[in-house]
Amino acid sequence: MWIDTHCHLDAAEFAAEEDTVAASALQQGVAMIVLPAVAHDNFATVAALAHKHVNCTYALGIHPIYVPQAQEGDLAAMRVAVEAAMDNPRFVAIGEIGLDFFVPALTTPAMREKQEFFYVEQLKIARDFGLPVLLHVRKSQDSILKYLRRIKVTGGIAHAFNGSFQQAETFIELGFKLGFGGAMTFTRALQIRRLATTLPLTSIVLETDAPDISPAWLHPQRNSPEQLPRIGQTLAELRDVPVTAIARITSANALAAMPRLAALT
Repeated sequence: MWIDTHCHLDAAEFAAEEDTVAASALQQGVAMIVLPAVAHDNFATVAALAHKHVNCTYALGIHPIYVPQAQEGDLAAMRVAVEAAMDNPRFVAIGEIGLDFFVPALTTPAMREKQEFFYVEQLKIARDFGLPVLLHVRKSQDSILKYLRRIKVTGGIAHAFNGSFQQAETFIELGFKLGFGGAMTFTRALQIRRLATTLPLTSIVLETDAPDISPAWLHPQRNSPEQLPRIGQTLAELRDVPVTAIARITSANALAAMPRLAALT
């Protein structure tokens, strides 16, 4: 069994093909796909997709790239939506939330402040409902960790991890798993491949971030969750372990990170 811990099946790139994509992934052994929301106006979309496909689940959150358009009232609406979703077994986490200090438009003082406000308030929602978080961490590892130390959540996943070994250790100490995907398949991605090889395997989960971060053999085409087993094969080769062990251990790690997901298996 494989678990794709991060896939945006609701993205425009999959328009009218969601059924085919989810079914193809299932045929390849991808038994679970987590669909994070990115804004209040797509909460219903990810929930509907999760109910339509046997191998899909969902998370609710406001992505930092969507924070510029977000209103403070979206946070109140999110809290209401999360409370309602707690009775829904296919709802598994808060996400995608976090901080993005890479996109220039998001790095002005005012926008950094707004990002941090939305991140903190969503951490509080996760804390209050005892939910894990799916974190967007781009050029923002230390700031992300600063708030995780202050607001205690029940762990989660640092998606598309690309920090230092020391930052990785801190995430792990705080109860987080680290997401690796298509970037790991590029031979030039030396730091990511080094982390994937040396970090404890018990701290690694797999993801596609489809339709983004396509693996080397697919780039620059659209990524898809059906690519996850081959991404897992890359991790097996890097660590010189059987691919069956990678499937088993990374899936167990994903279930540990998201207990509500485990309840579905």
